Amino acid sequence: MAATKIPEVVLGSSNGHRTMPVLGFGTTANNLEPEVLIAAVLDAIKLGYRHFDTASIYTSEQTLGEAVAEAIKLGLIASRDQVFITSKLWCNDAHPGLVISTLKNSLQNLQMEYLDLYLIHWPISAKPGKLVYPLTEEYVLPLDLKGVWAAMEEAQRLGLTKSVGVSNFSTKKTENLLSFATIPPSVNQLEMSPFWQQKKLRDYCKANGIVVTAFSPLGAMGTSWGTNHVLESKVLQEIAEARGKSVAQVCIRWVLQLGATLAVKSYNKERLKQNLQVFDWELSQEDLNKISQIPQRKTKSLVCS
Repeated sequence: MAATKIPEVVLGSSNGHRTMPVLGFGTTANNLEPEVLIAAVLDAIKLGYRHFDTASIYTSEQTLGEAVAEAIKLGLIASRDQVFITSKLWCNDAHPGLVISTLKNSLQNLQMEYLDLYLIHWPISAKPGKLVYPLTEEYVLPLDLKGVWAAMEEAQRLGLTKSVGVSNFSTKKTENLLSFATIPPSVNQLEMSPFWQQKKLRDYCKANGIVVTAFSPLGAMGTSWGTNHVLESKVLQEIAEARGKSVAQVCIRWVLQLGATLAVKSYNKERLKQNLQVFDWELSQEDLNKISQIPQRKTKSLVCS
């Protein structure tokens, strides 16, 4: 199979003209053996994936960096510049004085000189020190968003990251950030699936030039917090059957047609291929209307409990 050319979207508020592939590869490790992740990243690059999403809390930064270095060595890509790398600031490090050093640590893990996108992982803070997940009340602290965002902006000015953004920010929290940001967030990465469509937040981000990146478009089945509602949905199954597609492909296509981007997680080469087969067909308006009427059920709970 020839490598697929994945469309790209322009990011606002970046250092120079920056584009991001609309379909990315998520690297939440979940105790995955490093060699398995490296093999999956190499397969993904061969297939055409160029956006790779990681985070300090995923413990996959170092392995991802090794995979990209191996891809360059094998000639699958010419240089690091040919991939788009996103990482995230975890709550324990969400303090103004820790942002730059934490980002530099991520770069050291990745063996890279810069990130393409750096996100505040959650709009909460936690006691500095060892990264903790899940967070409990004893660790949670108020987030100094102004101070942390100022440090994120400084990281961009220093060239440590080409763009900055947020993750899991509600409409209200995004609005608050925009009220004082000198460099607005380029991206808001958020949970989005046919069972949690986030229309108000998506509309707000679109109106303010913020690209939405969806995670868990299939409902995160198999995780401690996910559900099987999406893959077992009769509505989605009927649309998929009529289109000759899988439910996963219908969900990915749905996200793209709503004007959002997404990061999907699969380490299976066949599913990686299938996830790319979404650019040469469309859902009808009738399909979109049916999906819009699916009852909403949020799956991902707040980090702290």
